[in-house]
Amino acid sequence: MEKKSLSQQTAERLYTMIVVERRFGPGDKLPNELEWSAELRVSRATLREAVRTLAARGVLEVRRGKGTFVSGQVEEIGDFGFSGLDQVKGRLRDLFELRRVFEPQVARLACRRASEGEMEEILRRGAEVERCIRAGEDRTRADREFHAAIVRSTHNEFMMRLLPVISRAVITAVAADKHGEELAEDARSRSADGIFPPPG
Repeated sequence: MEKKSLSQQTAERLYTMIVVERRFGPGDKLPNELEWSAELRVSRATLREAVRTLAARGVLEVRRGKGTFVSGQVEEIGDFGFSGLDQVKGRLRDLFELRRVFEPQVARLACRRASEGEMEEILRRGAEVERCIRAGEDRTRADREFHAAIVRSTHNEFMMRLLPVISRAVITAVAADKHGEELAEDARSRSADGIFPPPG
């Protein structure tokens, strides 16, 4: 597999934060360059190159003299028809089946492609999910970050875009379906190897 430059890796991390983890929404302003480069542990030059890459893809907008903002069209990226409640209502079992087909393969691909640092992050995020479960705490954020770390480690953009969308659709459908909790419990019992536990 072709080795990616640091700016490409940084662009992927930013993409994940915006499109997958939804840390920033359409129109949100990103932190200033100094803060952002420090958080990502990259040089400002690398960060600028990553921002240019995402701006060219329509994820970010650079407004001279004002800063860098999330594009208003970012919600249209990688939607795959799963965003609206009307698209997922009544199709919860189908969504769970789709997750069971894709997610174990994603985990295997991540295991083969993850760098040492990425594997350490996956294990760290997984440990945090387990800690939340044992402590009886809300694991929503920890679970999302765990999944994002795994999907990011596949280095496959379409997987990075598709699987989180399916997960969000499942969450929406569970809330809307009167049998949602029953199906969610069934999905938990069938989840492959416990690698990608359904949300709940």
